[in-house]
Amino acid sequence: MSEADTLDRLDAERARLFALIGRLLSAAPDAALLDGLSRLTGDASPLGRACGLLASAAQRATPDAIEREFFTLFIGVGRGEILPYASYYLTGFLHERPLAELRGTLAALGIRRAPGVPEPEDHIAFICEVYAGLIDGTTAGDPAEFFARHLKPWAGRLAADLEAAEGANFYRAVGALARTAIDIEAAAAALPN
Repeated sequence: MSEADTLDRLDAERARLFALIGRLLSAAPDAALLDGLSRLTGDASPLGRACGLLASAAQRATPDAIEREFFTLFIGVGRGEILPYASYYLTGFLHERPLAELRGTLAALGIRRAPGVPEPEDHIAFICEVYAGLIDGTTAGDPAEFFARHLKPWAGRLAADLEAAEGANFYRAVGALARTAIDIEAAAAALPN
Protein backbone atom coordinates (compact mmCIF):
# COMPACT_ATOMS: atom_id res chain seq x y z
CA MET A 1 0.00 0.00 0.00
CA SER A 2 1.40 3.41 -0.95
CA GLU A 3 1.72 6.33 1.45
CA ALA A 4 -1.08 8.14 -0.44
CA ASP A 5 -3.37 5.11 -0.02
CA THR A 6 -2.56 4.99 3.70
CA LEU A 7 -3.32 8.70 4.08
CA ASP A 8 -6.55 8.37 2.10
CA ARG A 9 -7.62 5.46 4.32
CA LEU A 10 -6.68 7.41 7.44
CA ASP A 11 -8.68 10.43 6.28
CA ALA A 12 -11.66 8.18 5.49
CA GLU A 13 -11.52 6.73 9.01
CA ARG A 14 -11.20 10.20 10.57
CA ALA A 15 -14.22 11.33 8.58
CA ARG A 16 -16.21 8.27 9.67
CA LEU A 17 -15.26 8.93 13.30
CA PHE A 18 -16.46 12.53 13.22
CA ALA A 19 -19.60 11.56 11.30
CA LEU A 20 -20.33 8.98 14.01
CA ILE A 21 -19.77 11.52 16.78
CA GLY A 22 -22.07 13.94 14.97
CA ARG A 23 -24.73 11.26 14.57
CA LEU A 24 -24.59 10.25 18.24
CA LEU A 25 -24.86 13.87 19.37
CA SER A 26 -27.74 14.72 17.03
CA ALA A 27 -30.16 12.03 18.29
CA ALA A 28 -30.23 8.91 20.41
CA PRO A 29 -29.05 5.84 18.48
CA ASP A 30 -31.61 3.29 17.36
CA ALA A 31 -31.31 -0.46 17.96
CA ALA A 32 -29.42 -1.08 14.69
CA LEU A 33 -26.79 1.55 15.47
CA LEU A 34 -26.48 0.29 19.04
CA ASP A 35 -25.92 -3.21 17.72
CA GLY A 36 -23.17 -1.97 15.41
CA LEU A 37 -21.54 0.01 18.20
CA SER A 38 -21.62 -3.00 20.52
CA ARG A 39 -19.38 -4.86 18.04
CA LEU A 40 -16.61 -2.26 18.00
CA THR A 41 -13.25 -3.49 19.15
CA GLY A 42 -10.57 -1.50 20.87
CA ASP A 43 -6.90 -1.71 21.64
CA ALA A 44 -4.47 -0.10 24.09
CA SER A 45 -4.32 3.24 22.25
CA PRO A 46 -6.39 6.15 23.58
CA LEU A 47 -8.77 5.90 20.61
CA GLY A 48 -8.92 2.12 20.97
CA ARG A 49 -9.81 2.43 24.66
CA ALA A 50 -12.52 4.98 23.84
CA CYS A 51 -13.97 2.64 21.20
CA GLY A 52 -13.91 -0.21 23.71
CA LEU A 53 -15.76 1.92 26.26
CA LEU A 54 -18.37 2.84 23.65
CA ALA A 55 -18.84 -0.82 22.69
CA SER A 56 -19.27 -1.80 26.33
CA ALA A 57 -21.75 1.03 26.93
CA ALA A 58 -23.72 0.01 23.83
CA GLN A 59 -23.86 -3.61 25.00
CA ARG A 60 -25.40 -2.52 28.33
CA ALA A 61 -27.84 0.03 26.85
CA THR A 62 -31.33 -0.16 25.46
CA PRO A 63 -32.78 2.26 22.92
CA ASP A 64 -35.45 3.42 25.40
CA ALA A 65 -32.90 4.12 28.14
CA ILE A 66 -30.67 6.04 25.76
CA GLU A 67 -33.64 8.04 24.46
CA ARG A 68 -34.40 9.13 28.04
CA GLU A 69 -30.74 9.86 28.68
CA PHE A 70 -30.49 11.93 25.49
CA PHE A 71 -33.56 13.93 26.55
CA THR A 72 -32.15 14.55 30.04
CA LEU A 73 -28.74 15.58 28.76
CA PHE A 74 -29.57 17.68 25.71
CA ILE A 75 -33.24 18.72 25.86
CA GLY A 76 -34.62 18.50 29.38
CA VAL A 77 -37.58 20.20 30.92
CA GLY A 78 -36.61 23.82 30.43
CA ARG A 79 -33.10 22.87 29.29
CA GLY A 80 -30.79 19.90 29.26
CA GLU A 81 -27.78 19.35 31.45
CA ILE A 82 -25.47 19.98 28.45
CA LEU A 83 -25.86 22.88 26.00
CA PRO A 84 -23.94 21.57 22.96
CA TYR A 85 -23.41 24.90 21.20
CA ALA A 86 -20.19 26.72 20.35
CA SER A 87 -21.73 30.07 21.34
CA TYR A 88 -22.54 28.81 24.80
CA TYR A 89 -19.09 27.31 25.39
CA LEU A 90 -17.23 30.32 24.03
CA THR A 91 -19.35 33.18 25.37
CA GLY A 92 -21.72 31.74 27.98
CA PHE A 93 -24.72 32.72 25.86
CA LEU A 94 -26.61 31.23 22.92
CA HIS A 95 -26.75 32.74 19.41
CA GLU A 96 -23.62 34.85 19.83
CA ARG A 97 -20.58 35.74 17.70
CA PRO A 98 -19.32 32.13 17.33
CA LEU A 99 -22.59 31.27 15.57
CA ALA A 100 -22.28 34.28 13.27
CA GLU A 101 -18.66 33.40 12.46
CA LEU A 102 -19.60 29.79 11.76
CA ARG A 103 -22.44 30.91 9.48
CA GLY A 104 -19.93 33.01 7.54
CA THR A 105 -17.63 30.02 7.15
CA LEU A 106 -20.52 27.79 6.10
CA ALA A 107 -21.70 30.33 3.53
CA ALA A 108 -18.19 30.45 2.04
CA LEU A 109 -18.28 26.62 1.84
CA GLY A 110 -21.73 26.67 0.24
CA ILE A 111 -23.35 24.88 3.19
CA ARG A 112 -26.74 25.78 4.63
CA ARG A 113 -28.79 24.28 7.41
CA ALA A 114 -31.45 21.96 6.04
CA PRO A 115 -35.03 23.27 6.13
CA GLY A 116 -36.92 22.13 9.21
CA VAL A 117 -33.81 21.62 11.36
CA PRO A 118 -34.50 23.53 14.57
CA GLU A 119 -30.96 23.55 15.97
CA PRO A 120 -28.64 26.46 15.14
CA GLU A 121 -25.56 25.64 13.11
CA ASP A 122 -23.20 25.85 16.10
CA HIS A 123 -24.60 22.61 17.54
CA ILE A 124 -21.71 20.16 18.00
CA ALA A 125 -23.42 17.50 15.87
CA PHE A 126 -23.71 19.78 12.85
CA ILE A 127 -20.14 21.01 13.21
CA CYS A 128 -18.82 17.41 13.42
CA GLU A 129 -20.79 16.46 10.31
CA VAL A 130 -19.38 19.42 8.37
CA TYR A 131 -15.88 18.57 9.56
CA ALA A 132 -16.33 14.96 8.42
CA GLY A 133 -17.32 16.21 4.97
CA LEU A 134 -14.26 18.44 4.80
CA ILE A 135 -11.97 15.58 5.80
CA ASP A 136 -13.34 13.13 3.23
CA GLY A 137 -13.58 15.74 0.50
CA THR A 138 -17.34 15.66 -0.03
CA THR A 139 -17.18 19.34 0.93
CA ALA A 140 -14.46 21.47 -0.62
CA GLY A 141 -12.53 23.41 2.00
CA ASP A 142 -9.65 23.28 4.43
CA PRO A 143 -10.43 20.87 7.28
CA ALA A 144 -7.45 22.07 9.35
CA GLU A 145 -8.65 25.67 9.26
CA PHE A 146 -12.23 24.64 10.06
CA PHE A 147 -11.06 22.54 13.01
CA ALA A 148 -8.87 25.34 14.37
CA ARG A 149 -11.67 27.91 14.17
CA HIS A 150 -14.81 25.95 14.98
CA LEU A 151 -13.95 22.82 17.00
CA LYS A 152 -10.62 23.13 18.78
CA PRO A 153 -11.51 26.16 20.96
CA TRP A 154 -14.42 24.46 22.72
CA ALA A 155 -15.38 20.93 21.66
CA GLY A 156 -12.94 19.21 24.02
CA ARG A 157 -14.52 20.99 26.99
CA LEU A 158 -18.00 19.94 25.89
CA ALA A 159 -16.82 16.32 25.55
CA ALA A 160 -15.24 16.42 29.02
CA ASP A 161 -18.46 17.88 30.44
CA LEU A 162 -20.39 15.05 28.80
CA GLU A 163 -18.05 12.49 30.37
CA ALA A 164 -18.71 14.04 33.79
CA ALA A 165 -22.44 14.74 33.36
CA GLU A 166 -24.60 13.48 36.18
CA GLY A 167 -27.23 12.14 33.76
CA ALA A 168 -24.73 10.37 31.49
CA ASN A 169 -24.38 6.61 31.23
CA PHE A 170 -24.08 5.66 27.56
CA TYR A 171 -23.19 9.26 26.69
CA ARG A 172 -20.25 9.20 29.11
CA ALA A 173 -18.60 6.85 26.59
CA VAL A 174 -19.65 9.13 23.69
CA GLY A 175 -17.99 12.02 25.53
CA ALA A 176 -14.80 9.97 25.95
CA LEU A 177 -14.77 9.13 22.25
CA ALA A 178 -15.37 12.76 21.25
CA ARG A 179 -12.72 14.09 23.66
CA THR A 180 -10.18 11.57 22.41
CA ALA A 181 -10.91 12.41 18.77
CA ILE A 182 -10.59 16.15 19.46
CA ASP A 183 -7.35 15.62 21.39
CA ILE A 184 -5.87 13.58 18.53
CA GLU A 185 -6.88 16.17 15.93
CA ALA A 186 -5.43 18.99 18.06
CA ALA A 187 -2.15 17.10 18.55
CA ALA A 188 -1.92 16.37 14.82
CA ALA A 189 -2.61 20.02 13.99
CA ALA A 190 0.28 21.07 16.23
CA LEU A 191 2.78 18.91 14.32
CA PRO A 192 5.07 20.70 11.87
CA ASN A 193 4.08 20.29 8.21
